[in-house]
Amino acid sequence: MRLLNIRRLAGLLSLTCAACSGREQPAASGDTGGTMIVTVPAEPSTLFPPLMSGTQGAAIVGVLFDRLAEIGDGLETYGDRGFQPRLATSWSWSNDSLSIAFALDSLARWHDGQPVSAEDVRYTFRVYTSDSLVVELQSLLGNIDSVSVRDPRTAVFWFKRRMPRQFYDATYHMYVLPSHLLDTIPMSKLESAPFGRQPVGTGRFRFARWEPGQRIEIIADTANSRGRAKLDRVIWSIAPDFGASTVKLFAGEADFLEQLRPENLAQVARTPTLRLIDNRALSYGFLGFNFRDRTDPSRPNAMFGDPRVRRALHMAVDRERLVRNVFDSLGMVALAPAPRALIPDTAAFTQVPYNVAAAKALLDSAGWRDTNNDGVRDRDGVPLEFSILIPSSSTSRQRYAVLLQEQYRAIGVKATPQVLENNAWNEATYETHAFDAYLGAYQPSPGLVGLMQTWASRGSSNAGRYDSPAFDALLDSALTTFDPTTSRRYWARAFQQIDDDVPAVWLYEQRSPVAINRRFITTPLRADSWFVGLADWRVDPAQRIDRDRVGLGTPP
Repeated sequence: MRLLNIRRLAGLLSLTCAACSGREQPAASGDTGGTMIVTVPAEPSTLFPPLMSGTQGAAIVGVLFDRLAEIGDGLETYGDRGFQPRLATSWSWSNDSLSIAFALDSLARWHDGQPVSAEDVRYTFRVYTSDSLVVELQSLLGNIDSVSVRDPRTAVFWFKRRMPRQFYDATYHMYVLPSHLLDTIPMSKLESAPFGRQPVGTGRFRFARWEPGQRIEIIADTANSRGRAKLDRVIWSIAPDFGASTVKLFAGEADFLEQLRPENLAQVARTPTLRLIDNRALSYGFLGFNFRDRTDPSRPNAMFGDPRVRRALHMAVDRERLVRNVFDSLGMVALAPAPRALIPDTAAFTQVPYNVAAAKALLDSAGWRDTNNDGVRDRDGVPLEFSILIPSSSTSRQRYAVLLQEQYRAIGVKATPQVLENNAWNEATYETHAFDAYLGAYQPSPGLVGLMQTWASRGSSNAGRYDSPAFDALLDSALTTFDPTTSRRYWARAFQQIDDDVPAVWLYEQRSPVAINRRFITTPLRADSWFVGLADWRVDPAQRIDRDRVGLGTPP
């Protein structure tokens, strides 16, 4: 039976209430109160911003802490016009554009009451760029030379060279940290410090409690200089897996679930208390190949080191069929290592075609033939077989692996799915690189700067160790030119280069509608971070219920 088509749910995909704006206003009388419960299928490892990874912790960190300035809904990364003040109320550029001075809000306070200072900003940069910590975003801060303190309320960023995204570099990638609570702790000890479990931020919500394996609770910061959050509290209810999260949602034990799957849509439509909100998440999924030998990285991979093999494996995949099978109309074929919303010109580069006959011919030319008629190609006695690593948390990727296995069997290739627990999967792919191929997914940052991290030769998240000086050079040119037209041309060439190199098969982009209880009136969901406006979400007074009756207790 075909899954419910998203078009039939068009009337249910309520984008937002027209009366709600993204601008933060002080809470009006009668406009506050209530509790929202978010169900998540895994527990974050830490709430220390520089070391936070994964979607489970991103939302919590994103509402407890603040950046110096917040990017606008348009996600414009050039210059500073698209940004709104946060901890900084204003900023000024030097005449040579090699420094930016941020004037901090004199009313901004940490949740323990201490004022936010320029020293906090300087300390934050030291942490995010420390060699004593494994900070994934560190590679994106390379153009910032240093941060100095002009006076207690003015922090100055100094840059190595003029670039179109200097302001974005200084603001988007770092949440400001409280130096008065952390600077006595050695950098190497910050990962295990209690702060990661009891964070103190500046956001309109503050941390309340963390019950391991059960829930994380935040409450409105009633003394916040930008106005208290409209909800009294938000609770992240931790479930062991996605299935358990959906059970909580449909049983009425939770109010919000991110990244619904196609099979859940019909049940949401049948549940009177729930509605869907369309969420155009910036994400894509892919089958990545390991360019180096899994046991000896000094040697190329015997199979994937040959571009003919990689191209054949791409041409053998009917990506359109796979997307329809796994996501129905909630997915679309990925074009490149970036979602369409971030690609300057999707028509400026050509795709690897789906062509099974051509895929077989390429493998023949590379010397891979079925010499013993067992259905699997071989060369010099070595069969053309490999494993595909999949994280246990992703059922969609597990389904993809089975479908890929079938399509590769048709060209004489044996692909074996191997499901690993999340931590083991991360270790095998990004730490030890002990894999043949893997099914990965990325949510890139606005401006495509994350490609330096994920696909550039020295990128910290380049699990397959793709190494292309041509792609690196085109990527650098696309990111550093100030002329938008020239930048678009470089982007087109960069995407063509990486598509021709085939470090991966770009499989899917996924629409990720969220389910929310109809009691809640929301602000628009921003594509990179649905939670940005959470402090202005509120409960419809006519539909307010007392969550304390279900044993959640009262805020401390």
